Amino acid sequence: MSQHTLTLLRFTYKKLKEKLTVSDSKKLFHEQFPYVIPGLYKRIVDEMLVELNLLNHQNEFTQNNLFCIGLTETFKELMKGYKPEKHLDLLFESLCSSTNFEAKEIKIISQKSQKEFNDKSSNDILKILKEKGTSKLYPSRMLNLGIYKIISNCPDFKEGNESETNKIISDIFEKINLSTNKAEKDIGIYKSTISKMTQAKELIEELKIKDKKKDKK
Repeated sequence: MSQHTLTLLRFTYKKLKEKLTVSDSKKLFHEQFPYVIPGLYKRIVDEMLVELNLLNHQNEFTQNNLFCIGLTETFKELMKGYKPEKHLDLLFESLCSSTNFEAKEIKIISQKSQKEFNDKSSNDILKILKEKGTSKLYPSRMLNLGIYKIISNCPDFKEGNESETNKIISDIFEKINLSTNKAEKDIGIYKSTISKMTQAKELIEELKIKDKKKDKK
């Protein structure tokens, strides 16, 4: 096969990947991850897959460090308690590759970027975000949650009460020209989802304990 033919095939494949429908991505995902996903996590995985597929079709979207933090950290938080745990790496890789993202690259960018923001005050975080020109970025849910994750780890966040924390978050989003309303909505839904999943896990454990007690009788 000639070099020209190889180049043409690679280009065609790339264009096909760029035009993947949600249905295409779901099919690819299940081919790469041939395991049954527990009901508690299935909706989360489906929502992430749809979101990543749609983002990949946005011309304004760019894979930046904040998006990478948002994706890796929310995945980690939402998948807590997933069993078998050894499937999580493949699950994340399948989510990414089936929507035209590179899981390994995203993880590396996320880890490096989190170190950059580690233990910084909210003012320092704001300064770094402004230097990186956040106002030009596509305002996705993952981007908003990436910023939220960064702020939630800063000393200002840990020391303040909830109302002060919310004010810090809103001020930062406003100062980097991102919608505070969308950010508040995205963060609120994320917190609510975490809370509901925690309650569901606790209920499942309670039922397991009750079943064990019944079996012993």
